[in-house]
Amino acid sequence: MNARNFLAFDLGAESGRAVLGTVKDGQLAIREVRRFSNGPISIAGRLHWDVPRLLDEMKRALKEAPGSYRLESIGVDTWGVDFGFVGRSGEMLGLPYSYRDPGIQTAMEDYFDLVPREKLYDLTGIQFMAFNSLFQLFSLVRGGSPLLGTASDLLFMPDLFNYIFTGRKTAEATIASTSGFLNPRTRAWEKGLLEVMGVSPEILQKILQPGTVIGPIEKRLGEEMRLEGMPVTATAGHDTAAAVAAVPAEGGDWAYISSGTWSLVGVEVPEPVITSESREANFTNEGGVGGRIRFLKNVAGLWLLQQCRKSWEKERKWTYGELMTAAEAAPSLGALIDPDSPDFLNPPDMPKAIASFCLKTDQTPPDTIAAYTRCILESLALKCRHVLGELERIRKRPLQTIHIIGGGCQNALLCHLTADAAGLPVVAGPAEATSAGNILVQAMADGYVRDLEEVRQITRRSFVLKTYEPRPSAFWDEAYRRFRLLIRQ
Repeated sequence: MNARNFLAFDLGAESGRAVLGTVKDGQLAIREVRRFSNGPISIAGRLHWDVPRLLDEMKRALKEAPGSYRLESIGVDTWGVDFGFVGRSGEMLGLPYSYRDPGIQTAMEDYFDLVPREKLYDLTGIQFMAFNSLFQLFSLVRGGSPLLGTASDLLFMPDLFNYIFTGRKTAEATIASTSGFLNPRTRAWEKGLLEVMGVSPEILQKILQPGTVIGPIEKRLGEEMRLEGMPVTATAGHDTAAAVAAVPAEGGDWAYISSGTWSLVGVEVPEPVITSESREANFTNEGGVGGRIRFLKNVAGLWLLQQCRKSWEKERKWTYGELMTAAEAAPSLGALIDPDSPDFLNPPDMPKAIASFCLKTDQTPPDTIAAYTRCILESLALKCRHVLGELERIRKRPLQTIHIIGGGCQNALLCHLTADAAGLPVVAGPAEATSAGNILVQAMADGYVRDLEEVRQITRRSFVLKTYEPRPSAFWDEAYRRFRLLIRQ
């Protein structure tokens, strides 16, 4: 069969990439075209996403894409929950807020005065996190934001870029499912959740399934890029949905950990799981490719180590490889932390925040960079063990395998620790799961790939995977006992 080429824009909270994917003879070859930094910018004490700069980087990537490759389409995936507004004349209104902005972190409990927690979960099946789109929107209402008086449309981050590329306003289903106002049973908006706070649901868009061609690139932009008529596809717009689509799994009873700045720990199910147990455990039901549901929990991931590394760079620039080598030699299972403590959401100094957490939980803080690194990784592994145990309890089915995908799968120490802590084999790879999923869902829209099963077959054929077998130890059971006491405080 002839090769087909697709360009994926994978925008993460720390960096963005343009990745060229070539699908041929049941295999996928990928090539990074351009990589660029990302991160919220502070304006008047508020954190925003710099959309114009990201767009400029994406346009540069389109110009740099090898001319010898004829592109079939382009697709954009991003992190979840954040959104921007478009005015009545089609202009973007301001810069979207970042989910780490402190100004949007206080609205959740107040919203429960309008819709009780239990009712909200029954309608949406979404994990309660202070930065869910629903609570972000309510924070703007509560603060009297002038944006709401002039906005005609709300667009989630990948939909905002798709609008810039095509001039068409849409809501891709997987990114919409992170909002907290989509019903996973009906796959439709719960409009009353907006109406109760005085926001018209008319600002929401028609929902498109992943793997839908939105339309051609906008005429002026196409001419500028020399890509006239280029199709833009609503791929799996949420980066985790794209990554999970590319999990190289077979059969059932497997879990995934999409490991990066966040760790997304979950399973794939045909229908949402919305019960009192899932609500109490704070699990989320988000949309996946092929009508599947991603039943998962968002867990703080390598964000803690990323922020520690930034603090340590004041004295020395550590590579991640150097940190792992140091951590391997450090004593194991010393101080432990709850990675999801609010203390670690966005502190000015992450090592100080970790030391403070240890002191207030009657532990001796780490005393070296190696010990800090080991503390973070072991705590992440134990948190994953805890979430996987909750999954088994709620679904009443044992898990057999863990698939770690995303950048974290390249961290051999983290993979070993996760296998040991959970007592399950870990299959690591691919690191490029998000880009692969983005590209292969575009190929589904193009008709070149049949369905989700073929996407996973292609992934298995195309990437080198590594298996880490668990090394059982009573020390891990004792550490987990201590860890469970920490997360109950």
